Amino acid sequence: MSSPRKRRVVLLGSTGSIGGSTLKVADQLTKHIELVGLAAASNIVQLAKQVRDTGVRQVALYDASKEAALRALLPSGVRIHVGAEGLVHLATLAEADMVLVAIVGTAGLQPALAAIEAGKDLAIASKEILVMAGELITAAAARHGVKLLPVDSEHNAIFQCLDGQRGGAEAVARLILTASGGPFRTMPKADLARVTPEQALRHPTWEMGPKITIDSATLFNKGLEMIEARWLFGIGMERIDVLVHPQSIIHSMVEFRDGSLLAQLSRTDMCFPIQYALTWPERVAGGLQAPDFATLAKLEFEAPRDDVFPALGLARRAGLCGGTLPAVFNAANEVAVAAFRSGQLSFPGIWACVAAAMDSHQVEPSSSLATVLAADHWARQYATTFCQPGA
Repeated sequence: MSSPRKRRVVLLGSTGSIGGSTLKVADQLTKHIELVGLAAASNIVQLAKQVRDTGVRQVALYDASKEAALRALLPSGVRIHVGAEGLVHLATLAEADMVLVAIVGTAGLQPALAAIEAGKDLAIASKEILVMAGELITAAAARHGVKLLPVDSEHNAIFQCLDGQRGGAEAVARLILTASGGPFRTMPKADLARVTPEQALRHPTWEMGPKITIDSATLFNKGLEMIEARWLFGIGMERIDVLVHPQSIIHSMVEFRDGSLLAQLSRTDMCFPIQYALTWPERVAGGLQAPDFATLAKLEFEAPRDDVFPALGLARRAGLCGGTLPAVFNAANEVAVAAFRSGQLSFPGIWACVAAAMDSHQVEPSSSLATVLAADHWARQYATTFCQPGA
């Protein structure tokens, strides 16, 4: 039996936490994965080190003002592409089979669509891509016959549970996304107004970037994942639920119409879903270890406190409404999280800001990328005004 062909991957967002884990996976699986392009926003020192470590010859830098400084750090012969156009160029490299998008914010949308149109499979780690433009992305993938491979641990878990199952969406009763519950899972509602950014950044089970860590504390992260799941798996929002599982060993579950459930389990390490996305449909041995059930004291489950953490209800409303409302949900949350981190907004104020933006938005069909980006821009302006002192 012949071994599968090495997959050639462009990594957009190489200097973030997902990017670092991807580089680790690629280093462990050199027979299966070859990195052919790296892109970063502005961290030229880390990007230059990654280029030297991997031997990549094509890079993109979103911050064009640092191009000269990056060139001075790189080996000769490495091509640099800058700005939004640079990301698109890298995403459409002829030699690439797959593009992994791990860019935070809206900057990943255009290169993601460009990669699909160029016939590249898309590994998705950036929530904004499907939350803001799920209809556009999935339609483009269907037109061009490319595969959308989830990198988020929860969606990757569902993807694994559904892989090879017959009956499609009709066989599924529910998708169950698991959530750690964050650091304030049991905190009384009255105490949340005193939560500080430092407290919100202490996640109990995962090591992640600051934005996603705070989203985990508010449960907005899980709300975004609900909308993502709706597009990735073609399941209506009414069949997507969240279950709090503090140990984060079961990453998600699928309940089938016959009453049986399948769950995917692994340690709390993002290398697991990244490796599966990059090597699918194969399973290959790397440096990752399975959970040791003999040392696990217990696995706990509980319903989320929707009255205390309203993010899930807001997400369900955005997903059911569709159109431009999910883009507003996402953008207002980004602004509110930044305002909370800078001391402008209280922790419960994050939910209040998003709810106000959604209430004030005139929803339109998400018929084009321009329409989606316009809604994103409107929501950011609205949320910025909401978060100003005295507003």
